[in-house]
Amino acid sequence: MRLKDKVAIVTGAASGIGKGIAAAYAREGAKVAIADLNQQAADATAAELGGSAHAIGIAMDVTDEAQVDAGTQKVIDTFGRLDILVSNAGIQIVSPVVEFEFATWKKMLAIHLDGAFLTTRAALRQMYKQPEGGSVIYMGSVHSKEASQLKAPYVTAKHGLIGLAKVVAKEGAKYKVRANVICPGFVRTPLVEKQIPEQAKEFGISEEDVVKKIMLKETVDGEFTTVEDVAEAAVFFASFPSNALTGQSLVVSHGWFMQ
Repeated sequence: MRLKDKVAIVTGAASGIGKGIAAAYAREGAKVAIADLNQQAADATAAELGGSAHAIGIAMDVTDEAQVDAGTQKVIDTFGRLDILVSNAGIQIVSPVVEFEFATWKKMLAIHLDGAFLTTRAALRQMYKQPEGGSVIYMGSVHSKEASQLKAPYVTAKHGLIGLAKVVAKEGAKYKVRANVICPGFVRTPLVEKQIPEQAKEFGISEEDVVKKIMLKETVDGEFTTVEDVAEAAVFFASFPSNALTGQSLVVSHGWFMQ
């Protein structure tokens, strides 16, 4: 039970990678807040993880300052503390730069970067009060390290999360708060499934070729990264016992990107 009695907020946790991380944290003994745009889905996921004694659902639009602050306070009021934040909420919209609508660009940066900032600020205000500090974990991507066509705002935002993590690592060190970034390769979640036909259309190739020649071409074994792979990395970062591991980014990608 590597996270026994710890309290975690995971954003975007009613599906995909976020849900996998929430489930892994619950198995490791943590109390988990499922923060998601969809209250009903958040409540359902919380019920799956054992109900109100172990998990709660929180309606949270991570771009809304009031919702983030109120949701974070609700978690603290319910469980008495906050030890882990996983800033995971995100979306993907693909298009060439010359065709990208400015409103869409701003929407993506708001979710990925404004959301990370707002949830981090709310979490730090509690973590700094606790003698044990806490752990802030950002969901980056191999696109925090590398670029792909059609993904200008996504790549920009994911690179930005590494910068934010480094600042939080430096500012939070004296409060025993660590900050790190997980950088997964392609995980076959609904977000990635949506990209396959979109990229097939943009590049004029088959969906099979999108998977083989774009998504998995650079891996060592032609395999997708799994939700479980990413969740294990999230447990590792959350349970690490000291400031020795902070300001870092860990790529989990079957070798898609090698540092």
